Amino acid sequence: MTSWNADCEVAVIGAGPYGLAIAAHLKAANIAVHVFGDPLSFWRDHMPKGMKLRSPWIASHISHPHGKLTLDEFAHQHGIAPVEDQLPREQFVAYGEWFRHQAVPEVDTRMVMRIEDVGPGFGIALKDGTIVRAPRVVLATGLAHQDFRPLPFAGMPRELVSHTCEHANLEKWRGKRIAVLGRGQSACESAALLNQAGSEVELICRGPIHWLGVAQNDVAQDRRWLRRAREILQAPSAVGPPPWNWLNELPAVEHCLPAVWRSWISTRSLRPAAAAWVRERFSGVQVHVAKEISSAVETGNGIVLRIGGESRLFDHVLLATGYKTSIANYRMLPRTLKQRIVCKGGSPKLARGFESTVTGLHFVGAAAVASFGPLMRFIAGSGYAARAVTRAVLAQRPRAERQSYLRMEYALARPPQEHRV
Repeated sequence: MTSWNADCEVAVIGAGPYGLAIAAHLKAANIAVHVFGDPLSFWRDHMPKGMKLRSPWIASHISHPHGKLTLDEFAHQHGIAPVEDQLPREQFVAYGEWFRHQAVPEVDTRMVMRIEDVGPGFGIALKDGTIVRAPRVVLATGLAHQDFRPLPFAGMPRELVSHTCEHANLEKWRGKRIAVLGRGQSACESAALLNQAGSEVELICRGPIHWLGVAQNDVAQDRRWLRRAREILQAPSAVGPPPWNWLNELPAVEHCLPAVWRSWISTRSLRPAAAAWVRERFSGVQVHVAKEISSAVETGNGIVLRIGGESRLFDHVLLATGYKTSIANYRMLPRTLKQRIVCKGGSPKLARGFESTVTGLHFVGAAAVASFGPLMRFIAGSGYAARAVTRAVLAQRPRAERQSYLRMEYALARPPQEHRV
């Protein structure tokens, strides 16, 4: 097949919120960028229909370098009323696609097969045989291929065991008996959606469910002051409990902390939990708290789980067991390149600008949590990541170009009334 070479200064792999935000910022700084990916594909194809974002509306904007293309602007143009609770996944996907068409219309949807360090720079091999060269590569692939599967389910057929990331619709199991494993937002919301679709659902978890907030009708009159205090203390992005939620708003500060502190804060902030509004849809879902599942055995009628000395038969097991970042799961990186990336606990060790120990190779999003804190797991972190990567690229440019971008950042950081003058 005919090859097409498109040299650029930065290649961004991934067209989700982080990839789009970074591309928009790089373009605003007059940096030649080439974006590869299927826009919003993980959100569209790997999250069940009916799900809602865990982030509040105010923390669900994709970062734009001029403060434009916000969720509010999208809602206004499309006649959508801002919601007090979380935004439906379908509306966020529509917003992301609108952002893409406005800010990064030239996304290249061809599949990236391999990234080779050809020194200096990288060679990006596409499925059609094209090789694109770039001195810098930003991996913004999010949670793709990072799903965690407990050992008892290794090698089980997909017809019997699957992860939540494999489904865009849960209605196919209407009338079936389904076991959902986990106790976080994905597990609880999946169980509620399955129950709503007519499945017989049992949620199996290793401990009690931690509900974020308390449903209004369950709050005693003399405890409402406590709920109000929590609302006042909540940080804009709502990542983690007070006071860590406010520290999580400052990835640059967390990056300077000792690794053991960052790990503790991330564990505390990202522990399994579900929003209170999910509990209101939980009627009919059986919850079974068990320390462990000792075995999973395929039978002619489905799958039998051995839980605490008791055997239970299900038609399907849905793993809502979350994600665990590992450099080993980046399929497009060859083994020789992976071996040069210094990691801790599977996550790449990142310097300022999200650059790994391989010069010019950057990781953003979930892969950056270990280095920059839990905000990197959420849309709200896209702004900091985009600015940091752009500054890192501009560090090689003349001083005048760097100052131009920094002046733009400063203008956006000022109070709105000053910005309008």
